[in-house]
Amino acid sequence: MDNLAEEEGDARSRLQRDGQQWFFDWMIQEQGKVFHYQTDGRGRLPRSVRRHAMISKHVGQVARRLQRLAEEEEAAGHRYTALNRYFEAATQYGQAQHTIFENTPEKVYLHGSSIRCYDKVRELAPYRIEHVDVPWMGSTVSGNLHLLPSSEPAPLVFFIPGCDQTKEMYPSPLLNQAHQRGMHIFSFDGPGQGESNLRGLKLTVDNYEQAASAVIDQLANRPEINAEAIVVYGISFGSYWALRVAMHDQRIKAVAAPWASYCEKYHLFDEESPRYKQLFRYLTGISEEPGLDRFAAESSLRGRLGSIACPVLMATGEYDPRSPLDEVYELFDELTSPSELWVFADQFHQVSTTRPGAENGPLAYLDTHELALDWLQDRLAGRSLSSPGEVVYVEAQRGGPYSSQRRLTRNWFDPV
Repeated sequence: MDNLAEEEGDARSRLQRDGQQWFFDWMIQEQGKVFHYQTDGRGRLPRSVRRHAMISKHVGQVARRLQRLAEEEEAAGHRYTALNRYFEAATQYGQAQHTIFENTPEKVYLHGSSIRCYDKVRELAPYRIEHVDVPWMGSTVSGNLHLLPSSEPAPLVFFIPGCDQTKEMYPSPLLNQAHQRGMHIFSFDGPGQGESNLRGLKLTVDNYEQAASAVIDQLANRPEINAEAIVVYGISFGSYWALRVAMHDQRIKAVAAPWASYCEKYHLFDEESPRYKQLFRYLTGISEEPGLDRFAAESSLRGRLGSIACPVLMATGEYDPRSPLDEVYELFDELTSPSELWVFADQFHQVSTTRPGAENGPLAYLDTHELALDWLQDRLAGRSLSSPGEVVYVEAQRGGPYSSQRRLTRNWFDPV
């Protein structure tokens, strides 16, 4: 489908939400966050950041310090400390470059620094990590393949990061939850993300799933991978892309899609943080407001999820501002394959059983990775869903989604 780029006009054209920049900058200064304002505590941005424009420099300086520490530890012969610092540096560089919505020299420097640090991660990791390039549509899409040390073909988790992430940010080579469960994991930079966008490969309404299938074609032919056991795990905006991949590719055996981003994109573009419409102007190459609004409308999943043949896990916060619960229920009810929906009571976008309401950071969602990967492992093992077709209302005082005290309900109250 056309990416509507003919609508883009001058790259400097303004969006209506650009007029909220003064308030956006104030929120950044006060909360240290660019999104997810509902969570407790200050975000991870340095205190020195007073405006959005300052993030790339100040987070980039944090990344440079981590890189320097990694180099010192490597020179001292401390392999695993160096590995950890290089991974942290790659992540920080990735976050620094992500706040620049043009391919400027600064963005190219920061993204390149993330890749260089990640090359050191691959060199020092305790298992083999391959940088995989796949030619596609006159360009190239890339990912990192974390290979499980195994002499037999093993299942593959196809991991789709969120729109705020790159493939270098997950998994940590020192805490690889997929490997713990006997699965390879591939982390993808799809159209609009990371390396793809630096190459000029922009996001369209339907090219993400097409690119993913092209990559799966190549991965499925590898002797290390069991082509009959490929599952998809997408988090945040990756949850939306994960469902699209499952709709498009019948080889997928199960899909886990927590931190819901499946609902109408109006909520993300016009009700959430101003950065999201600005970000998608960059990811898509569409700069004019009508073109972006059309992209949002054409991205709707309404009436389409019934085509998914594999088991599906959906998970959302009860008050996620980008995923109104009534819309999530409507989409869930379209599914005809064995499926579950977990609703985390009183939580927002970053759902968690162990740290509900935690600030945006790795510890806030380690258990999300674990829950999702456990669920996928169970599907590959042929285990039946615990609550097929049901909504599991996850309340902190009642434990997690597998608790014997969990409630199967769509309401916090008992309807009359």
